[in-house]
Amino acid sequence: MPPAPTIDEPPLWDEARLRDPHHQPDKAHRVRRMFDHIAPTYERVNTLTSAGRDRHWRRRAVALCAASRADVVLDVACGTGDLARAFAAVVGRVVGLDFSSDMLRLARARPAPATAWVRADALKLPFADASFTIVGCAFGVRNFQDLGDGLREFHRVLRPAGRAVILEFTMPRGRLIGGLYRFYLMNILPRVAGWLSGDRHGAYRYLSRSVASFENEDGMEESLRSAGFVSVERHSLTCGVVCVYVARKAGSQPGHETRT
Repeated sequence: MPPAPTIDEPPLWDEARLRDPHHQPDKAHRVRRMFDHIAPTYERVNTLTSAGRDRHWRRRAVALCAASRADVVLDVACGTGDLARAFAAVVGRVVGLDFSSDMLRLARARPAPATAWVRADALKLPFADASFTIVGCAFGVRNFQDLGDGLREFHRVLRPAGRAVILEFTMPRGRLIGGLYRFYLMNILPRVAGWLSGDRHGAYRYLSRSVASFENEDGMEESLRSAGFVSVERHSLTCGVVCVYVARKAGSQPGHETRT
């Protein structure tokens, strides 16, 4: 169980900061410390609060970007490595990157074939231009200090015709499903996940508020195009709770079929 804050250590996410979680000047610092605290229970809480769908979502993201043995993949904000391991089952090489040392420690404890783990900032990727054919990110872009900077880094390290595949929570648009999901997201999930994880830093209240106030599908597509991607596919999953975005960099690459 993650350590509880001391009397002198206030929660990382209090009500004042949660009113506007995406525009806190020290958001990245708070997110990193938050993930260090919840790392030990992260996978278990994800599985329980998503009714086991989180693994399906990751496998679906891998399939939707048409990953193959020829691909070299960077998994940004890899956490404990679930998406990296899903990629490792079908591609030639994977690099998992995260800025939380405790998350990476757990990722390394369950190694995957042809996979390396790197601690670094998603907004300052330590790789040369055109290093990867796929950049993946599952439930991570919402946590970036600056979304545009992060997406431009994805674009920079991709080879011509490379793909960015992003899996992120969304708010269902239907009145009934949307209302039920919002009630679950804002009222049930933070309490259940907080109890399961022993969290005292507001991590799962941050999760709920950050999802509800993040870019919708149209906004994400616009952000990807602004970062330089020439095409964006959107795939809604589980009644609109999650969206997979597959964005392509311009150019052609020998040995890879271009799909439109």
